[in-house]
This record gives sequence, C-alpha cells and structure tokens, in this order.
Amino acid sequence: MGWFTKLLKGSNRKSSGGRYHGKYEDGRISDNLDCSADDLTDIEKEEIGRAIALSLSEADKKGKKVIGLMFLPHKTPEDDSESEDDELCPLSDEEAESVGEVQQDEDDHHAKIQQDEDKHLDEVQLEEDEQLARAIQESLSISSPPRSETDSLFQPFAHLFPPVYRICAGCNAEIGHGRFLSCMGGYWHPECFCCHACKLPITDYEFSMSGNRRYHKSCYKELHHPRCDVCKNFIPPNSAGLIEYRAHPFWLQKYCPSHERDGTPRCCSCQRLESVDTKYLLLDDGRKLCLECLDSAIMDTHECQPLYVEIQEFYEGLHMKIEQQVPMLLVERQALNEAMEGEKNGHHHLPETRGLCLSEEQTVPTILRRPRIGAGYQLIDMITEPFRLVRRCEVTAILVLYGLPRLLTGSILAHEMMHAWLRLKGYGNLRPEVEEGICQVLAHMWLESEIIPGTGDEGASSSSSSSSSSPSSSSSSKKGKRSDFEKKLGKYFKHQIESDSSAAYGDGFREGNQAVAKYGLRRTLDHIRLTGSFPY
Repeated sequence: MGWFTKLLKGSNRKSSGGRYHGKYEDGRISDNLDCSADDLTDIEKEEIGRAIALSLSEADKKGKKVIGLMFLPHKTPEDDSESEDDELCPLSDEEAESVGEVQQDEDDHHAKIQQDEDKHLDEVQLEEDEQLARAIQESLSISSPPRSETDSLFQPFAHLFPPVYRICAGCNAEIGHGRFLSCMGGYWHPECFCCHACKLPITDYEFSMSGNRRYHKSCYKELHHPRCDVCKNFIPPNSAGLIEYRAHPFWLQKYCPSHERDGTPRCCSCQRLESVDTKYLLLDDGRKLCLECLDSAIMDTHECQPLYVEIQEFYEGLHMKIEQQVPMLLVERQALNEAMEGEKNGHHHLPETRGLCLSEEQTVPTILRRPRIGAGYQLIDMITEPFRLVRRCEVTAILVLYGLPRLLTGSILAHEMMHAWLRLKGYGNLRPEVEEGICQVLAHMWLESEIIPGTGDEGASSSSSSSSSSPSSSSSSKKGKRSDFEKKLGKYFKHQIESDSSAAYGDGFREGNQAVAKYGLRRTLDHIRLTGSFPY
C-alpha cells in the first residue's frame, strides 16, 4: 500500500521516491523514469482505479482488513470555482488511528512471514553444506595431518590440494590430481594397492598384513588361518575368541578339539584321525586301518612267519638265541583278550594289547588265510582255525594282533620274544618296570636296525660280551625297498616307545635304555639276574 499513498500525495508535485529500472520490449533501458498523478490522463486514472479495486478485493479474500479509498481525478484551475466539496476530505483522528493500526498489523504479518522463510532457507542451506562436506571427505578418503601451533586456519585446504605431485609406491609414477590412498608409509593409486595373494586391488576399509605383504582379509584367512585336517574347515575360535586346536605330536595333524569327542575314527596303527577326503579300512573286530598302513600290513599267520624268522635272527646276532621252538600266531583282538584273561602269570599291558607271551596251555583261534577287501572297505572271507597250545616249556606261544604294518608287527614280536627269553633263562618274577622296560629296549633296538642301515651289526657287537660275528648279523638284505611313508612309520613307532608316559613301559624303557647305553646289554642283563633291577 505504500506506493499508492505516495501516488495520492503527489497530486501537485512529482514523486521523488518511485524509480523503475527495467527493460523495454525494444531493448532500451530506462534508468530514470518519473511519473506522477498530474501527468495521467483520465483513461489511465480509471485503469489504475480498477487495478486498485482488484487488489483490494484479493486482499479481502485473504482475510485482511481493507480500507476503501477513492482515486479522485486531478482538478484544473477552472474547476476550483465550481465546488470545494470535491476536494479530498481529510480523515478524522479516529479514522487515521484505525488506518494506522491496520497498516501496522499488516506490516508485522509480512515481517513474520519473511522471517520464517529466511529461517527455512538457512536450514536448507546448512543441510546442503553438510552434505557437500561429507561428499568431499569421502571422495578424498584421506585424514588430515595433525595441526601444529603454527598451523593457520586454511592449513587443511593446503593439505587436500598439495602444491606438489605424490609418487605412487606401487608403480612409481606421479599420482597427480584425483583419488589416492595414504597408508604403509606411502601413497598409492587405488588400482596399485593390491593383495599379495590374488593380485586384485584392495577396496575394503580393512586389510590384513603379514610382514610387509598386504592381503584381503578373506585371502589372509585362506592362507594363514589354521584349517582342520579332518573336516577341512577353518578351525573355529573357542568361547574366549582364541583359535584352539589339537595336533598329533608326531604327524602334526591339526584338528578341531570336537573330533576327540564326536567318534571320529583313528587308525589303529599310526593313530591319525580319518579325514573326510580319505577312507579307512574297517577290520572285522571294529578297528580302522588307513590305506597307507594297509600297504605293508600282515594279515595271517602264514604271512607273518618270514618276519618271525628275521626277529629270531636278530636275537641270534645279540647272542640271545632261543633254542626252544615257540609257536607264533596272528589272532583277532577278541582272541587276544580272551587268552590274556586265561593267563595265570599276570603282566602289565598297554591299554590296547597287541601282543602276548603265553605260559599256559590254551586253545587259541588263529587266522589261517588273509581276508579280502569287500564293499565299503570292509574285510570279508576271513578264515580262522583253533590251535591247541601244549606246554613243553615255560612259554607255550607268542600271540600278535593281526592287521598291523610290518614294522609295528616286528617291534611287537621283538618285545614278546624278550619276555620269552627272560622266562626261558630263568629270570624269575621281575618288577613290571624292569621286565617291560627291558623288553621295550629290545623292541626299540630292532626298529633302529630296520630304519637306520648298519645299526643291527653295531648293536649286536656292542651289546654282546663276545666279539664273534653272528651267522646272520643283519637282516637288511631281506628288507627290500621301503616307501618313504614306511620309513616315517618306523620312526613314529620308535617315537611311541620313547615318549610313553606309563610307569612300566615308559619310565621302565628310559631307565633300561640308559643302563644299556652305559653298561651294554649283557652287563645290564647280568645285573638284572642278580638284583632284579637296572644298574646305575
């Protein structure tokens, strides 16, 4: 309404406040264009009046108070004489006060609307500024350096847009403008920061390190996280978040602790757990045998006789020949356990009895023919026959569990033959630590003669009181060529004897082996005959 008031007041002079700066249709610019009510024609005044009336009607629709004003035409001097009633009558004090209040309310309303709009625009602008700042930070993917006391307010901008080019630690080329990575003490093109394993760029926020080599976390886990040798899965962490696993002390087979409780089969020879990608042979007595141990396993009594002869020759080389003919039988586990229960002369045995030296008359079923491997890796067509043991001396027979590799079968035979030798030579009742210990010493000596060339001759000569040579000082000519696994298997059987934790077999062996190493086998045996103990 302000422009209209000024127009009314300018009936006798030009308006000094109204300026219009615009562009005409022909393109000319008018900087100063003054107009007043005096210069208007009657037609123009009528048009202005209609415009004012239209404006007031729109304001009334919006709920505003409208004060009716009339635009009076400009009088000429000739019209002054006609009537002075046509002059614009001044408003009274009450009317003027009412008009002022309406004008003030209207101005306050406009001011409040303008204030709300300004506040909304400020909030929108602030949100856009924050989004822009986050977008810049994410695109650069770098952290600002620590500020020192001399840093200026604009130091971060100098860091984001350095005045010099950086050299990529991967390709040794200039990085220039654009995205780059800052890590491991250098700068990198994103495509040059690659995984050492798969050679692909590392785009994750986190990566793994091994030495100076960088990996995707998944690649690092594949290479360095321990994997179970049984189920072939990654070994899971325990309740404390630590990777816990079991490992075979000799074969170093790593496996989840749960496999010790979930019934996972073990090989009855090498004690390795059966893995998901291998198949073990199921023996008829419930034992499992891995295919590598099966390769040299002895399955029937007739097949074991050549090995029995080799053990006898080994004892002859130690000047400990057994004159009596002692039968040797391969039997099933059930027959071995039953024979052990029928033996009056009790002996200490391992939790899994695999050999027995008998002194009583019994009837024992022995394996007559080697069984075949049927469907599902299971032995079939096993033939056994009863064998009547007759007591002709202090020893009636030596029994050995069937289905074990040659070297393990031989060490069991060597152990049981030492029991037979002690009884036949009248060594009487010895303490378990002494008898089982010296028998383990002989089994250990035979294994050494089999897996270490030349040790059979040396062991015989050093352990005997006589320097005369044996008719068959070594059985190396009968060994044939062994596989690498069989050689390692022999070392494992030696390791089992050396690391046994039992009092009779473990401590007894270590005490007896120390005595034999110090005094020789013959002097140690003489001391045992006299005192019933090992010499110190």
